[in-house]
Amino acid sequence: MKGYELAVEAVYIADEPSSFVTRRVGEIDIRLGGIPGDRHYGLLRKADSRQKLYPKGTMIANRRQISIISAEECRLIADKLGISEVRPEWLGANVLVAGMAEFTLLPPGARLLVPGHVGLICEGENMPCKAPGDIIERESGAVGAAARFVREAKQRRGIVCSVEREGVLRAGDTLTVVLP
Repeated sequence: MKGYELAVEAVYIADEPSSFVTRRVGEIDIRLGGIPGDRHYGLLRKADSRQKLYPKGTMIANRRQISIISAEECRLIADKLGISEVRPEWLGANVLVAGMAEFTLLPPGARLLVPGHVGLICEGENMPCKAPGDIIERESGAVGAAARFVREAKQRRGIVCSVEREGVLRAGDTLTVVLP
């Protein structure tokens, strides 16, 4: 199995119930249900439009506990939108990493590990939706950014993960990516 090392640049939590926007913190305590206090915390969640197999509202396994994006992809999205920056907070990210330009293309089943501390499983791409585009347009002042975000962020918005091993994740940690 091939492994890659990524730098954890920052960690975030979405602890404001009315918003998916995250705020930067010094560390996140990762439990089997995700990050306690985060809006995506829980072993189960209600099915929504992403799960075509189940009626909306059906309780299913939560495979969207942690959202991770790369600094490289944030810069690429900003370039595509013609703005100076796209902040991870605007995308609802829990973790910002650096060191892999095509991070979103990690395959489902890839492991992201801080050996001896944390284990996450890539569940797939965090599909772009309109809500972050609205935040980007409002925060950057770039008229039309919201309408273009979904197209420009496709295969660049990062991944969602479930938790395999509990632990604490901090800015400055190194994540080892192990491909399936």
